[in-house]
Amino acid sequence: MNEQHLQKYYNIVNQLHDSTHGGFACRHPEKGDFTKLMPAKKHEQAAPEAKPASTRQQNLIEDENALPGVSVFSSLEELINTAKSCDRCRLCHTRKNVVTGMGILTPDVFVVGEGPGANEDEQGLPFVGRGGQYLDKWLDSIGLSRTTNCYIANIVKCRPPQNRDPMKDEIEACVGYLNQQIAFLKPKIIFACGRIAAQTLTGRTSALVALRQKIHSYQDIPLVITYHPAGVLRNPDLRRPVWEDLKFLKNLLEEMPKD
Repeated sequence: MNEQHLQKYYNIVNQLHDSTHGGFACRHPEKGDFTKLMPAKKHEQAAPEAKPASTRQQNLIEDENALPGVSVFSSLEELINTAKSCDRCRLCHTRKNVVTGMGILTPDVFVVGEGPGANEDEQGLPFVGRGGQYLDKWLDSIGLSRTTNCYIANIVKCRPPQNRDPMKDEIEACVGYLNQQIAFLKPKIIFACGRIAAQTLTGRTSALVALRQKIHSYQDIPLVITYHPAGVLRNPDLRRPVWEDLKFLKNLLEEMPKD
């Protein structure tokens, strides 16, 4: 602002000052000292310094090179130990046990379900109820087993109350554990059982009938989809489609290079 503009501004401020005093000319501050006409500013407090994240919170900071939601852990053991005390969503308040997964650490197939049920919550192991026993029969029919060449886990590690579907924010809070498990174990194929697992891993909302009998991809690993064992127990008509999916999985596995 040059001298001429400053003078005009000074005159305007003086006129406003006079008008607030009944229109009479008053003693004005020195030229340019307009701060005397302004109300005093309130004292501004400095923003409090952010507290450093705890060691546990630091473990959950996302790696910019990882998939969204992937938590950074140095080992599978560290992941499991962290998950056992996880409080990232509301399910921690109603669970009995965190169900991280089970199987061999060099799996051909990584089986992914929805979430723990009552039996799984009680024992802390995945797929140990009727649905789990049925799943074992499925796997055995094509030469697979959780004790020889499979690893089994779920989208969420804690049981939703009354076996309801896990909510979106619960899945988002938990799926990082699954992502990191897959990254550690490096399976040849991922086998998703049920709508929640299929839709979460494909990122699609399509019905299972539209997702089956196709090779999808997750973390650059082939992904195959079928129905959930518990759903097939309730609806025996799904047994034939499941058998077709199991044969599809077996054929894909046999086409892969042998170690």
